Amino acid sequence: MLTVVKSSLPTLTHVIPSQGRSGVHAVTSLDDDVFVVRHKSQQVEVYDAVTFTLQRHIEVPGLGEWTQGMTACARNKCLYLSVTERDNSSIQRVELSGSNAEKKWSVASSPRGLSVNVAHNLVVACQADDKIQEYTTHGSLVREICRHAGVTRPWHAIQLSTGDYVISQWTIPGVVSVVGVDGQVIHSYGQSETSDVGQMKSPTSLAVTKNDNILVADVNNHRILSINRSTGCVQELALSVDDGIRHPGGLCLDESRGRLYVSELGVQCRVLVFDGVRL
Repeated sequence: MLTVVKSSLPTLTHVIPSQGRSGVHAVTSLDDDVFVVRHKSQQVEVYDAVTFTLQRHIEVPGLGEWTQGMTACARNKCLYLSVTERDNSSIQRVELSGSNAEKKWSVASSPRGLSVNVAHNLVVACQADDKIQEYTTHGSLVREICRHAGVTRPWHAIQLSTGDYVISQWTIPGVVSVVGVDGQVIHSYGQSETSDVGQMKSPTSLAVTKNDNILVADVNNHRILSINRSTGCVQELALSVDDGIRHPGGLCLDESRGRLYVSELGVQCRVLVFDGVRL
């Protein structure tokens, strides 16, 4: 469980500022690098995870206007990005070994959030087609979970240690569901019965702790929620920012550092870095 104790609240330690007021669509990290992709950008910004200085850019031609998902794979040493254009729904795979070689393959319509599972495969939430697709690192389709039992408009999916998937649904009121590999809903979280957080509004990115507890970017409520899988309790995560978090669209949890990255889609267009996140 992500536990926030009164004497040791997560602290905002760094801010990666806006670049021309362009919203940050996604943020992820790998080893000592932090990767940031912005709206309408053809490149990925790479920052040092210790100093937060900009180290380099990775040019990725063809990213298009909407790159809503990004994740990194430690085993395959690559970066995945989702590409959504009018007639082009695809995944871009970029090598991080130094060559920046690219591979691209088509996926179902409107890919959003991406994650890597324990098999080191890529999990893609395809919003317009109401599908979750799993691919090998070379773009071969492993499995597809189609819509069942009311799971619609999926934004992000992460496979839990049980083999089930947690899926955010970009709806109002918002829902986060745990779904089996057969596509059947096991449990859904919406408005909490054990707290006063109210309804989610268009939840987007997810992060999962080592204990399978869940963090949710509740974008239109301008907050991050935590879901305790054992109790079902949904609570707002205590993150102090002087001017508030605005439209949090991306999450990245770095458990080795006790750190949470939160990217903003609008207004300030920043990446907020919180340290002291206790797992």
